[in-house]
Amino acid sequence: MRRITLSLDRDALVVMLILGITALLAIASSTLSARPGHGTVAGAALDAAGDAVRMGGTTEQRPSPRLATTSEGGLILRPVSSGAVATDVPATRLGTDIVANVSGQTARVTVTQAFRNTSEQWMEATYLYPLPDDGAVDTLKMVVGDRIFDGKIKPREEAREIYEEAKANGQKAGLVEQHRPNVFRNSIANVGPGETVLVQIEFQAPIAQVAGDYSLRMPLVVGPRYIAGSANANGTLSRASLLAGSADLIAPTADPNMVARAGGGLNPVSITVNLDPGFAPEAISSPYHAVSVRGSGSTRTVTLADGAVPANRDFELRWSASGDAPMLGLFKQRHGELEYVMATITPPALERVGEAPPREMIFVIDNSGSMAGESMPAARRSLLYALETLRPQDRFNVIRFDDTMTELFASAVQASDSNIAAAKTFTHNLMANGGTEMLPALRAALRDRAPDERVRQVIFLTDGALSNEADMMEEINRNRKDSRVFMVGIGSAPNTYLMRRMAEAGRGTFTHVGMGEEAEDQMQRLLDRLSLPVATGLTANVEGGNIDFAPRDLPDLYAGEPLVLLGRTRHLEGTLTVSGMIEGVRWTRSIDLKDASDSDVVAKLWASRRIAEVEAERWSGETSHERADTSIEELGMAFHLVTSRTSLVAVDDTPSRPDGASLTREELPLLLPAGWDFDHLFGGRVANAADWQRLADAMGEEERQRLELPNTSTGYLLTLALGLLLFLAGSLGGLWWRERLADGLASRSLRQAAV
Repeated sequence: MRRITLSLDRDALVVMLILGITALLAIASSTLSARPGHGTVAGAALDAAGDAVRMGGTTEQRPSPRLATTSEGGLILRPVSSGAVATDVPATRLGTDIVANVSGQTARVTVTQAFRNTSEQWMEATYLYPLPDDGAVDTLKMVVGDRIFDGKIKPREEAREIYEEAKANGQKAGLVEQHRPNVFRNSIANVGPGETVLVQIEFQAPIAQVAGDYSLRMPLVVGPRYIAGSANANGTLSRASLLAGSADLIAPTADPNMVARAGGGLNPVSITVNLDPGFAPEAISSPYHAVSVRGSGSTRTVTLADGAVPANRDFELRWSASGDAPMLGLFKQRHGELEYVMATITPPALERVGEAPPREMIFVIDNSGSMAGESMPAARRSLLYALETLRPQDRFNVIRFDDTMTELFASAVQASDSNIAAAKTFTHNLMANGGTEMLPALRAALRDRAPDERVRQVIFLTDGALSNEADMMEEINRNRKDSRVFMVGIGSAPNTYLMRRMAEAGRGTFTHVGMGEEAEDQMQRLLDRLSLPVATGLTANVEGGNIDFAPRDLPDLYAGEPLVLLGRTRHLEGTLTVSGMIEGVRWTRSIDLKDASDSDVVAKLWASRRIAEVEAERWSGETSHERADTSIEELGMAFHLVTSRTSLVAVDDTPSRPDGASLTREELPLLLPAGWDFDHLFGGRVANAADWQRLADAMGEEERQRLELPNTSTGYLLTLALGLLLFLAGSLGGLWWRERLADGLASRSLRQAAV
């Protein structure tokens, strides 16, 4: 009887053990997949994204891009019903030609996009494309055959209504809308079979200047954006928030195999720069494209050496001044009843007397999935170089983020050899995976405060491939306190709008690291500037006149950075005096405004700058969303600019699509930015808790004791599950051993009884 009872208990325990192991494995799996901070898009929001781009009854909708995340929360985008990745060669082919005329400190740029319908259907084509975030788009022309239609600026909703009505009536129509200050969308309706429609936009932008180095940067592609969760929604987006802006950034990405089938004819771009900076330019170069340079003296013509190239990385042209760089530029323009002025003044670059004061440097590095490929090595090399520059009197910390976050140390620590060694090991082992939830990392960086009067500098290394830029600005405006925020844009197509605005809001500056081999050089240039005295407390006053300046709050300036003042007044007169403090010494520069040269770009640059200020006031809570929208719309209408509240629309009065002919809408695919890893981004392995554990395991025992990684990825349930598995395994082993012992004793008793 004893043996029968024991056998029944064993069978029951085995069954229970199997069920328990199955349940525990399920717990472990769900724990690995449910990573904190993971941004998702709900099914209703996915439907909303499709609804946002689906037009009326005459339109046959091609699959629209959808967002999705893996069960482990790592990928930015994944094909859903073939939406996020375009695998078929588009019926509407696109070619782009860019001509930039650089005159002095500004550029007037004409972008011509040719939409050619290669199908037998009537098409509506839309294309998402970037422009410089500090540019001012003011002109639209639509060319059909030998006819030219000029675009008119309208309030955003009215422009969309005009376009939709023309589309429904079979008329050709063009619409230019702004979704971010650096992201625009062209929509072209009723392009007939075999037809080509040209859309030409024009904008002007200031030339970037640091000391004697000048540059013009033309973004050519919008990289896939991670749709970040809002702080109040636990990392998820509601339908309303998706429709409010994030859906505007969704566009299909061209599959590399499809690009190969297209024979290199997908989204080609040609570029010409007519360079006349007002002095003889030297060291003309383009770091990311081969160029040919013709001309002499103060004028040059720069073209792409290889002709048309794929629109898959930003174009940048650099040049320098021969001898000493000009320290002053002064231009004026009359617009309506007012006069506008632009003054560019560069404070003297003084050498620091004595050693720079101790610093607290917080490095924040992006290791999300969009950094896979060439960007992650460039970011690692930049950070490793920065760590080498730390001194024993400095303090530092390193924060890495994807859709989770890890702070290397609990708070900033002394820059000792051992702590720097731990940071280097941490940096070497960073892998690119997951979504781009930057907001928690920004909060952590601004929260950690120095216990003394150290200069506090927060340096971000990121491509900025996210959708919630406004959340970043708001956080900096509210909580920056004594911190200064510096941005390092990584990769071939960084989100320059995010870089510039975060740096401005954080009283810092920004730079680009586009290629891995320039990582150390660009980081050195940035850190050298940060180690020099800063021009602070800047003021601008006009004696004998009254000018409304933008920006109203003048920024601190680092070595070689110019102060660009844009102002307006009824009568341009008087003397402009700019003053500030450099290393405790008062610095002053006065300019007679009557010496200003005529220009045709100043008024719209003033309006563009004022719009940026209104947006900043919105982020900081100084003005309401309604008042900000009203002000932006008024400025857009008054200066004929495309803004978040105004659009350009052009309509051909003559209907061209026959009655009864259907219209097919096609979202033209974007090329993946050069250096990005397509397989990793759209279908590769995703990091999980074990990745960060392997990072700790890769370190020596001594370093592991110093570096205790927070459990931002591994949940306690997983640890509990593994412990219970070991416990149950031990219990089963004990049961098996006890039963074998009992069997042995029983056999021995039977043998003894037989004897």
